[in-house]
Amino acid sequence: MGFRVWTLGLVLLVHVAFVRGEDFRESAAGVAAESRTIARCGAGWLETIGGYPVLHLKGTPYEMGYQHGALLKEAATRNLGNIVQMMTERELVKLGPVAIRPRDAVRSIEAVQRKYVPTAYYEEIAGLAAGSQQKYEEVQTANFLPELFHCSGFAIMNSATEDGTLYHGRVLDYAVDWGLQEHAVIIVTEPKDGIPFVNVSYAGFVGCVTGMNVEHVSIGEMGGGGIGHWTGVPMAWLVRQALQQGHSLEEAISVFEKSRRTCQYFYVVADGETNEAVGMEASWNRFEVIRAGEKHALLPEPVADCALLSAGDRYRELVRRAKEGHGKFTAESALRLMDRGVAMKSNLHNVLFEPKTTRFWVSNAGPDKQPAAERPYRAFQLTELLDRRPDVKAAEIPLVVQAAR
Repeated sequence: MGFRVWTLGLVLLVHVAFVRGEDFRESAAGVAAESRTIARCGAGWLETIGGYPVLHLKGTPYEMGYQHGALLKEAATRNLGNIVQMMTERELVKLGPVAIRPRDAVRSIEAVQRKYVPTAYYEEIAGLAAGSQQKYEEVQTANFLPELFHCSGFAIMNSATEDGTLYHGRVLDYAVDWGLQEHAVIIVTEPKDGIPFVNVSYAGFVGCVTGMNVEHVSIGEMGGGGIGHWTGVPMAWLVRQALQQGHSLEEAISVFEKSRRTCQYFYVVADGETNEAVGMEASWNRFEVIRAGEKHALLPEPVADCALLSAGDRYRELVRRAKEGHGKFTAESALRLMDRGVAMKSNLHNVLFEPKTTRFWVSNAGPDKQPAAERPYRAFQLTELLDRRPDVKAAEIPLVVQAAR
């Protein structure tokens, strides 16, 4: 959500063997969890791992969109339909002195941004609409929703952790009353032109706010102010571009620096190969990179080898926890950095990345709106997910390729 003042900081953690009684290595490799192929579509397929939906997409933007829509047709239709309905009914957004419904605001934003948005974005949305048999305009409107909302994150490494391993934590505080958590999905994307990556997301969304690529680069977004400055690339697509193009920390940063940006956004970007992480502001009118432990006006309490991105009392609590555990952090204690007090009541999902190994742990809010920080974490590993293959006996949905819009 939006905040007037943001305080940034980075932290890196070491890994441990257990989280809430679950073996990290075993479950992250997919050994302990039962898996089942649900269906196939072209080169894409849907499976469940321990009951968690994992969507595999591969091909051109349109093909990946179609696979997404066809394989998650029911979930995407319900999720995006609910979002569009909520945006239609609520008066939440001010454009200047006028309060208008989010749906109308999003359509105005999309019109302004159209000339800055890569064609691939619209092609994937068109494929998603065709695959799920939804109206293109409705799918497009829902996919521009992230431009209305802004969120905490951290990275910890080197001297901050027990063995120097870098960990990147991402706390997503979106409104849990919109029901997104009921359609949570892990999306493993292999674009025809780009780097494979994982997107911790929700059915029907093609953008990314929490992700990691196979080159060991991870990114989490946090929003600030600047509402109204939308003449640029949508934030959720910009994150995707950085993941698809960033072979290193510097390459990922460069994508943000060279792009026309919108609103006020902060990011934590980490690189498991170099064991580095930064806090970054990439707003419509400002670009600045803050290295881990650097002193800055927005970093009143820097912590060595840490980048902590949050606001107000939550930032102070994050700093307290980082200082208290400094030099002793394990994966388990890194997860605890994202507990309530740092995570808000509206905590939609928490993710801990270990970019070096491509392991990651995910927790989602409950259907009863219980914050993600209070729920169990599930373990995955991107490289293992990329090596998986579907059951050839599973149902196959034809991939219908047509001219994208």
